[in-house]
Amino acid sequence: MLYKSTQDVVNDLELAGQLIRIKEEVSPDGVMAEIQRQAYSRGLGAVLFENVKGSPFPAVSNLYGTHARTEYLFRQTLPGIMGLFALKTNPWKALKSISWVRTFKTIFHALPLPTLFRSPSMWGECKLSDLPQIKSWPKDGGAFVTLPQVFSEHPSQPGIWGSNLGMYRIQISGGSYVPEKEVGLHYQIHRGLGIHHTAALEAKLPLKVAIWVGGPPAHAFAAVMPLPEGMSELMFAGMFAGRNFRYKRWNGYVISSDADFCILGELEMSGLKPEGPFGDHLGYYSLKHDFPYLKVEKVFHRKNAIWPFTVVGRPPQEDTSFGHLIHKVTQSLVPSEIPGIKALHAVDEAGVHPLLLAIGSERYTPFAERRPMELHTIAHRILGFGQCSLAKYLFLVAGEDQPLLDVSDVSSFFQHFLERVDLENDLHFETRTTIDTLDYSGEGLNRGSKLFITACGKKKRELFSDASAIEVSGVFKEPRCLLPGVLLIQGPAFEESSRCQVFEDLSTQLQAQIAGFPLLVLVDDSPFASESLANFLWITFTRSNPSMDVYGVGGKIIDKHFSAGKAMVIDARIKPHHAPALEVSPEVSSLAAEILSRSLG
Repeated sequence: MLYKSTQDVVNDLELAGQLIRIKEEVSPDGVMAEIQRQAYSRGLGAVLFENVKGSPFPAVSNLYGTHARTEYLFRQTLPGIMGLFALKTNPWKALKSISWVRTFKTIFHALPLPTLFRSPSMWGECKLSDLPQIKSWPKDGGAFVTLPQVFSEHPSQPGIWGSNLGMYRIQISGGSYVPEKEVGLHYQIHRGLGIHHTAALEAKLPLKVAIWVGGPPAHAFAAVMPLPEGMSELMFAGMFAGRNFRYKRWNGYVISSDADFCILGELEMSGLKPEGPFGDHLGYYSLKHDFPYLKVEKVFHRKNAIWPFTVVGRPPQEDTSFGHLIHKVTQSLVPSEIPGIKALHAVDEAGVHPLLLAIGSERYTPFAERRPMELHTIAHRILGFGQCSLAKYLFLVAGEDQPLLDVSDVSSFFQHFLERVDLENDLHFETRTTIDTLDYSGEGLNRGSKLFITACGKKKRELFSDASAIEVSGVFKEPRCLLPGVLLIQGPAFEESSRCQVFEDLSTQLQAQIAGFPLLVLVDDSPFASESLANFLWITFTRSNPSMDVYGVGGKIIDKHFSAGKAMVIDARIKPHHAPALEVSPEVSSLAAEILSRSLG
């Protein structure tokens, strides 16, 4: 089925038995979000809130709650998109296998079409306060739009083809924003809107921004899709929707004719306002910082409009499905964009950007002893490739050493990697650089470091899987082993003044015991960190900044190169500058469970 609105999606999912209707009034202040989280964790259907407290509009969440449902929403167009990307990647191979009829239909829908008469999305007007005021976490600074499609044009060269469509969070209430007249616009580094904002400031021209909510799921997906340079998001939206993108120009704005809601405003050029806090996808609050904001001119909505939303938090959450679909669509492109790469996996449980695993090739000197060389070239290409540039840790191995290695099998990848890594030579840091805006492990907003580690060749060590023989004393306790070669130690609460001394003491205690454990992680709670792979990944890679928090047992620096010695040590304890972790109150959790239970019958 091809969708023209959110109502079409809801109807289709209900026919497929994948919709839960909640008829009773539900508060948008934390309760709707907790219902969404519980529905997602249980693998339930999309959730339609028919009676949102304080709003005349219904809302829907969990549309993308499972990978299977996400692919179901795109079942008619996904094959054509994948065929088109395959054609770009390997034309000669694709010529033999793609369906030309389907491919031409996909290309036909790429052309955005103007709406000649009144746009369906301009059926009515409302106020910002009429929109569902969804607050996801207790300390959020107000209500946020969590599935926005933010559209802007280059101020000096306006037009659809030079436009940008992105998904940047929008704060519609709270803080110091003037009610009904201003909304916060949080866009992070490496975002196209920043280019338009910079150009507008330089040219001293106004920048009109349209925020669309709802419509075909393909439009939301286009806003997060890392497209090849030169491909318009609106083109992709049409191709993935199986229906040309429709738009209407009004008073200098571009309005999506298929959206459920359109918030129109002009970017304030004279200053910034505090935005946040907001419970974000790393599992912590992103704190209050100054960001741009819009002076709102109009809020339009379509007839029978439905407000789609999602909830982000400690992964995995619903946005994981976007990552799954992005990987499915783009997996054929990566090898052509990064020569030598075979597979790339952003680890969702670690917050996506904090940890990338990759398999590459090592072909530079087949006549000599195998050591990472081509892998270094590939690593630099990865760290300069689109949003991969936000990666904090990159672990890269040579595919020739184990051709069947699956980069998405994190446990097996870690074992292969740790068996082969040369701790004397294979750690490479980039310091005082940019990291993800939402990552508070570094030295400040957008400031931190990166570490890429390469590994190839024969096994260098046997890994241990039992920590029972490890003896520690004093401030160290509870040695645990979750993965072969990974030792978790519980340490004292972090204090800056004792940072180095703690690691000297730990190194002294473990010097003679560390064989078979090339990776040691110091944590606040080793039983919790070793409880699951997800816990280990989340704690280790969201709570550490490589240049500040990576040490070695017997480590040293030679010619400005860091050698980890017998084992690499990551300090993953909570630091004073870290953002607080997300928690929901037991009362809200119980209330959400009761409402969901009644709705399920």
